[in-house]
Amino acid sequence: MIELIAADGTRFSAYRADPAEPPKGAVVVVQDVFGITPEIQSITDAFAAKGYVAIAPSLFDRVKQGVSLDPDESGEADVTAIIEQISKTQAISDIQATVNAVKSAGKVAVVGYCWGGDLAYAAANRVSGIACVVGYDGSGTVTDFREKRKVPTLLHFGESDPRIPLEQITQFRAYRPDVSAFTYPGAAQGLGCDEHGSYQGDTTQTARNRTLHWISQYVEGQPPILLKNAGTYAQAKTEKKKKKTSGGDDLGPPME
Repeated sequence: MIELIAADGTRFSAYRADPAEPPKGAVVVVQDVFGITPEIQSITDAFAAKGYVAIAPSLFDRVKQGVSLDPDESGEADVTAIIEQISKTQAISDIQATVNAVKSAGKVAVVGYCWGGDLAYAAANRVSGIACVVGYDGSGTVTDFREKRKVPTLLHFGESDPRIPLEQITQFRAYRPDVSAFTYPGAAQGLGCDEHGSYQGDTTQTARNRTLHWISQYVEGQPPILLKNAGTYAQAKTEKKKKKTSGGDDLGPPME
């Protein structure tokens, strides 16, 4: 764990994992309601294994440090009081500080889960210096459809998640065609996490592959494509322009 400082002077910890090779960029992992759990650490490690500097800020540190709960109903009840004491502005400030801490590695993606999924979606329009955003299971996201996204945004939803009716997702898609939103039949809450009781291996892997492709596309980017004969065409245009300039024209003196 490392220590970071938000713009308001608040100190908080973050779990950081670095790739073995020079980084392709960075990924900020925004926690779910259970804190910086072994699962969030495992997700962060997995992004590092793909070649990114990966970091998960402990957003609960503003209220209580070292929160890591089991993903069950009793654990979720324990964090309700914590979340109520953390404003979205404060959480976004901590995410901004985290992005600033890793931006030297290259372009930065933000990936959030559950509560973090909503925060990641908000970060797309409030955090500077990010290339793309991915959100999982954001129950508040589907009602936050008024603002056009400032960066490419990918969302994942389980069609059997009781907190997010499929009708709301359909309506969200209609309002926000600029967002890529996928739904997964039979999947419930915890779509992107391996330790939840609703975990579905194939579905989770499909969503993970889409996430990795999204990050690869916008963080690493693609090299320019040189079209066949593009150089010859450009040269011909240049030569034609020079020839016309050297020979003058018969349009008479320039008009004032």
